[in-house]
Amino acid sequence: MIDDHPITHLGARSLLPECGFDTVLRAEDAGTALRHLDRALPDLIILDLGLPGIGGLALLPQLQSRAPDVPVLVFTMNENPAFARMAMEQSAQGFLSKNAPPEQFIAAVRTIMAGRTFLEPRLALTLATGGHAESRFGELNAREAQVLRLIAQGQSYDEIADAIHVSYKTVANVSAALRRKLRARNLTELMRVGLEMDRSVPKQLAR
Repeated sequence: MIDDHPITHLGARSLLPECGFDTVLRAEDAGTALRHLDRALPDLIILDLGLPGIGGLALLPQLQSRAPDVPVLVFTMNENPAFARMAMEQSAQGFLSKNAPPEQFIAAVRTIMAGRTFLEPRLALTLATGGHAESRFGELNAREAQVLRLIAQGQSYDEIADAIHVSYKTVANVSAALRRKLRARNLTELMRVGLEMDRSVPKQLAR
């Protein structure tokens, strides 16, 4: 379980035995999670979006690269449909908010372990009816969203490239695309828009 909130870990650990899991490892950040994967592959990864450092969305491609056959359930306070869409586009097998009842958590885990995808019903309905388009940020892809968040944190292109393992040129190109999509005239305005995105979703989740 990749989550930096001890109470969430304790709650999930109390429910997972009902799904057949008796051992639950915890990682508080991306680096610790990747080190765990270097040692042994789990049967399931439960991932929070609100991680310190690069954050859950940025970590998803690395999890997919290192453990392509391990299903990922995103379990987060973030109820923004745009983030659910981006997570599923990044090969997550499920998306569930932490406001869901315990029985829905169990259903999500069982569904994913049976080889099917799971999307919280309310979010699934919103996405099916196009509700994510109402968000100013609903048209951003996962890469653009993670770069925007890091820009909002004041990181340089070099720092962003290092954090998400891409080239400087890729970050610059994504930044240019963001300025066009969000109508930001310069990097300062883009930083302001990124801060607005963090406020539009609970800050601990947009990380």
